[in-house]
Amino acid sequence: MEEISIVYMCAGISSRFGGKIKQFAKVGPNGETLIEYSLNQALKAGFSRIIFIVGNKTEKEFKEKFGNVYNNVPIGYALQYYDEEKRDKPWGTTDALCSIKDLINGPFVVCNGDDIYGEESFKILFNHLKENEIGAAIGYKLKEAIPKKGKVTRGIMKIDEKNNLVSIKETFNIEMDKLNDLNLKEDDLCSMNIFALHPESLSLLNKILEKTKRENTRDRKKECLLPEDIGKLITEKKIKIKIYPATEEWTGITSPEDEELVRQKLKSTLSNN
Repeated sequence: MEEISIVYMCAGISSRFGGKIKQFAKVGPNGETLIEYSLNQALKAGFSRIIFIVGNKTEKEFKEKFGNVYNNVPIGYALQYYDEEKRDKPWGTTDALCSIKDLINGPFVVCNGDDIYGEESFKILFNHLKENEIGAAIGYKLKEAIPKKGKVTRGIMKIDEKNNLVSIKETFNIEMDKLNDLNLKEDDLCSMNIFALHPESLSLLNKILEKTKRENTRDRKKECLLPEDIGKLITEKKIKIKIYPATEEWTGITSPEDEELVRQKLKSTLSNN
């Protein structure tokens, strides 16, 4: 069978998290870090390779912690590099993903390294890639993917009657009690940055990235965001993405106080199973 990789975006250090590596927060009932907990879920689906996308502030720590293998599955590393003299931050999640282009020769699932998606989400996308030439993603109801307080950015999805993605629009400053102001509803579907893709899609995303970089060489902050760029390819009918509604609760860490909330949530999930 063709090799299917699981790819984690772990390049950033969160200022809101005190400059620590969020993925190493110990949230599991047995002291597992966030990234280990997610890996343990993902590997049950059958992935034959792990790729960590790291940055200059996370590369050393990840390599020290994981080395070249985890639970008998080989690990590869891709470095998301940016010139700090010319840029205030990296070029965004599309840039992060495109850093794997020389490591990938088969289908893959890409996701955030600081989110917990659930075993079933990984199985759904893994099985989709085994049987389909098109991409896929998990769609989350907005009410289940935004905090009760605070503002977040989400890729808002529109799907057709066959659950194919029609559009995805990155929407900023979403607040639970102000959805109407943005013409959003609680049951609208959104992306939590978990996609099943093929190498051909990666090549198309890389073309968007290179064009954006050429056109914004002097902009120190411009970013290429993965949901937005996948949305462009959908609109241009260059790729197809099937949307599977989420069957499990998503959870993740944004700020330090989330750490204990995630810990309690994972503990209660286990006790309910």
